[in-house]
Amino acid sequence: MAITAAMVKELRETTGAGMMDCKKALTETDGDMEKAVEFLREKGLATAQKKAGRIAAEGIVMLKVTDDAKKAVAVEVNAETDFVAKNDTFQNYVAQVCEQALETSAEDIDAFLAETWKFDSSKTVNEALAAQIAVIGENMKIRRFQQVEENNGIVVGYTHMGGKIGVLVDIETDVVNDTVNEMGKNIAMQIAALKPEYTDRSEVSAEYIEHEKEILLSQIMNDPKESQKPEKVIKGIVEGRVNKELKEICLMDQVYVKAEDGKQTVAKYIAEVAKANNANIKVKGFVRFETGEGLEKKNEDFAAEVAAQLG
Repeated sequence: MAITAAMVKELRETTGAGMMDCKKALTETDGDMEKAVEFLREKGLATAQKKAGRIAAEGIVMLKVTDDAKKAVAVEVNAETDFVAKNDTFQNYVAQVCEQALETSAEDIDAFLAETWKFDSSKTVNEALAAQIAVIGENMKIRRFQQVEENNGIVVGYTHMGGKIGVLVDIETDVVNDTVNEMGKNIAMQIAALKPEYTDRSEVSAEYIEHEKEILLSQIMNDPKESQKPEKVIKGIVEGRVNKELKEICLMDQVYVKAEDGKQTVAKYIAEVAKANNANIKVKGFVRFETGEGLEKKNEDFAAEVAAQLG
């Protein structure tokens, strides 16, 4: 039986499920509307869609690193409440998502969700997520994942505050020992705490620097005292402020948090470890995920919510 757009629209309005899910349900049931509804319910998709409007800004960042430390993945999965995020059922599910994400060849989250679920070949990743939503009773979202692979060194992982922040560091090194691993962990902790945006200045675009200079120059010219200074002095002030900003946002330029003198940069710390271990070490990049960053968080009075549910 031919599945028409009108049939998909009707099923979508009835169940609230996604358009592609509705089309698949109708195809699987040969256009039988009642069976299609049951199909969606069995997959947990109809239930999931009813919860899809709720904000899922809590959750967890979880990491998985291979035994040889050559490859790793960071995954963020969101839920509505911190209570669910700490639940064993939720965490076990996220661990499965990590396993899937470590092996995936998907380049974006949509392709990842469309994949066959590793732990049940009858479902896609998205359908397995919907089933979990039905079980847990909260809206959930696999928000993002990122793999890191380093064949000429190691990938070091670090999670902070029970998964509120997860960091992976890509380290190219010809020596791998306890000291180098400890260095990787220390750098991961630095990234978690000080939130650099770039590994080093080579990653910062000329356009970004020029844009910052324009903003700083505008600030100076709008200051009655600063704007009266000679052009050469103003240029020096702008250069100095840009340089200070780069030291804050570039990992290699940041002051190493464990530096005893309070001055040693991360770059100098790495060089010190490399020299002591007769090694060639380079931090090639990093991934830093923080749970819910950039998402609107739900702020509700829990007691009022319970009272409302009790009528």
